[in-house]
This record gives sequence, structure tokens and C-alpha cells, in this order.
Amino acid sequence: MECISFNDVSFTYPMVEGDLDAEGKQIVPKPVFYHFSAELPGGFVSLVGPNGSGKSTFLLLASGRIVPQEGKCLLFGKDVASLPEEQKNLVASVIYQNMEFESREKVCSLLDTVFKSGNYKGKACGIHSEDLLKEVIEQFELTGLLDRGLMELSKGEIQRVLLAFSMLYGSASIFMDEPLFALESRQKESALSYIKEFSAKTGTAVFISMHELELSKKYAEKVMLFYPDRNIDFGTPDEVLTSEDLERAYGVPASMLKHSEDMTREELMQTAEAVLQVQKTVQ
Repeated sequence: MECISFNDVSFTYPMVEGDLDAEGKQIVPKPVFYHFSAELPGGFVSLVGPNGSGKSTFLLLASGRIVPQEGKCLLFGKDVASLPEEQKNLVASVIYQNMEFESREKVCSLLDTVFKSGNYKGKACGIHSEDLLKEVIEQFELTGLLDRGLMELSKGEIQRVLLAFSMLYGSASIFMDEPLFALESRQKESALSYIKEFSAKTGTAVFISMHELELSKKYAEKVMLFYPDRNIDFGTPDEVLTSEDLERAYGVPASMLKHSEDMTREELMQTAEAVLQVQKTVQ
């Protein structure tokens, strides 16, 4: 059975009254997905593509956090969006971009609560040891944070705690939207290596959106490449992340994408416009 099934799915975000374009006209959102169908396996899958191409929406639809206006999204054959909250979380955990917390509870207590309340019920071996909780604390460098409150942590520290939560809860699948954005390069590599091995050894499906193309090439088993026109390519990194396809997706030369995670959306758009002007001049 495939992990994710999209059956004739259409989804458009609602119009925001008063959201105007540069000419003062009301912005009417375009469909993110329009009669889209796909069957996707699990494993360790990276979502790649420019901002606004549909990666986050795909993650939310697949995990049952939002519902399409038409069609059906199934995860392991289940309509996850229709499940009660606890059952939904056991099927799919989600790490959103820039998650914020008001809890002053200590990290050690939160880790213990997540571990005991999820599928593992506080008892599970790690992939390298007999104790998953201790292993995850060491893996994501949380030892020095255990007695601190969540609101006292930096962005990078919070992201590492969230990664630990996703491992400890024991969901059948994990959906991550830019979970590495505030981590150091060394920590990104370490996290991806561990998550990939965790996915393989536990059978957990992991879908992770990230800007770092080199990391997707190095760690992903499969890649989904999202294009601005809503088309999606799926395959191995070698099959999908070709220079030609990346240039078509991002609208800039592939050589400039090596450090694209350091460029804002506006900078990428400006670069794409500059390249287009040069091409017109040459022609």
C-alpha cells in the first residue's frame, strides 16, 4: 500500500478581504492544487522547490491538518483529517515553520510527557541503544537545556527540541516544514543522518521540506521537486535534482542555487528577473 494518496485533489486558500496587490486590486488566491492525483511511497522524502510552489500545503494536506475543497487525501489508506485529534497525531506528527510556545514547563518534563503520551508510552529502544529518550537527548544536544523552560530557548534550541519530540512520540509518519532553518551546519548534517536512519529502522515515513539542495542530494531517498506551475517531479535525487530541472523550478542558474538557503524570496525573484533581462538583451 502506498503511503500517501491524493485523489483528484483541489485546494485553494480563502481570499483575505483587503489583501491588495500593487495596483490596489483585491488579490484572489490561485489554486495550489487543481485536480491533482498521486500515489507516493514512504521512506525518507525531501520536498524541494521555490517558496510558494506548494510544499507546505502538500504537507498539511497529506497529514490531514487541512482539508481539500475537492477530492480526498489518504495516509496509509486513512482519511486522517476525519480522525479524532489523538488518533490523527498517532498517524502523523507535524513540525511547522516557526512554531511558537507559551509554555514555561521545563524541557525535561516536556520530553517525558511527549514520550509517554505517544505511541511508545514511554518505553522504546533507540536505534543505537536501549533507551530512546536518552539517545534522542544526546543526539539533538539537549542535555544542557533540560532544566530550562521552552520560552527561554533560542530558535535553534527550540528546533532541536521539536525534532526530539517527533522521534519520541512514535507516529507512523512525520511531516516537517523547514525544521532545520535555525540549526548550525554541523547540527543539520547530524540531524538528517539520524532521522534517515530512524526512518529506515523503525519504518517511519518522513517527509521533510528544506531549502538546502546539497543536503537533499546527500540524505534523501526520494525527492519531490515542486515547480511554480504546480507540476511536481518525483524520483531519486539524481533523477530529479538535475541542473536543468532546478533552473526550470527556481528560474535562476543552477550554479546560484548552491547557497539559495541564504537568499530571500525577493532576492531570488530579483535574480530571476535580472537573468531574464540579460537573456532578452542577448536575443
